[in-house]
Amino acid sequence: MTDAPAYEPPKVWTWNKESGGRFANINRPIAGPTHEKELPVGRHPLQLYSLATPNGQKATIMLEELLALGHSGAEYDAWLIKIDGDQFGSGFVAVNPNSKIPALMDRSGPEPIRVFESGSILLYLAEKFGALLPTDRKTRTECLNWLFWQMGSAPYLGGGFGHFYAYAPTKIEYAIDRFAMEVKRQLDVLDRRLAEVEYLSGGEYSIADIAVWPWYGGLAKGLLYGSGEFLSVQEYKNVLRWTDQIAKRPAVKRGRIVNRISGDPASQLHERHDASDFETRTQDKIGQAAAS
Repeated sequence: MTDAPAYEPPKVWTWNKESGGRFANINRPIAGPTHEKELPVGRHPLQLYSLATPNGQKATIMLEELLALGHSGAEYDAWLIKIDGDQFGSGFVAVNPNSKIPALMDRSGPEPIRVFESGSILLYLAEKFGALLPTDRKTRTECLNWLFWQMGSAPYLGGGFGHFYAYAPTKIEYAIDRFAMEVKRQLDVLDRRLAEVEYLSGGEYSIADIAVWPWYGGLAKGLLYGSGEFLSVQEYKNVLRWTDQIAKRPAVKRGRIVNRISGDPASQLHERHDASDFETRTQDKIGQAAAS
């Protein structure tokens, strides 16, 4: 498979900062802040600190869906956290000691509540507003089954396949094959489920779909890592049907562009503080205003 000599792990691993590839400047084997930086706080009770990665999209889609359902208490400020070092600021680490986006602060009660991990954010908001989470035990459990399936599966897709296929400084055949096999198995799991039901819980659209869609819907449409052809995503007809159905939802269209900093300027809303921002503060509008 390769002419490179076999790697023999040392008895004790030591960190080689130069071996981290594209992300060497932000990866490190310890936690905690690297610098002092307080987080901004807007006027709404819910303060989201995020970036429009698949995990970040889960939170913004959820909030937009809640607002679409009439839950005015779900109004939120979405602040941009670039994962080039912003996640190691003292304020952000205080909200999420794991230094990953998204992170949420709920300031609606007498004491602020921090919520980190995207699955936890979805479940917290669903329970807070009594929405997008089935109430009967069987369907609720099925919803949570798929929510936790996504949380356990996505690291194989992102940190495993995505890293070695798209970001690693060298292409390692064994690593790419290993994770491609697992990702295709996951797509097959999802496709078989969606052959049986319209939405993952077996009931109505829920936080299970919101959790899975940004990752596996993006993959099915060839939007993650440019890997659609490599993984033959066209084979998963039920995943594609479900992906397209969810993509048409107005709240999903709004949520997926919040905190986005790449692609078409019209699909980038770096910060979101009011519903009107979708009409007035996308990057194309800001660029037009600056040019006039």
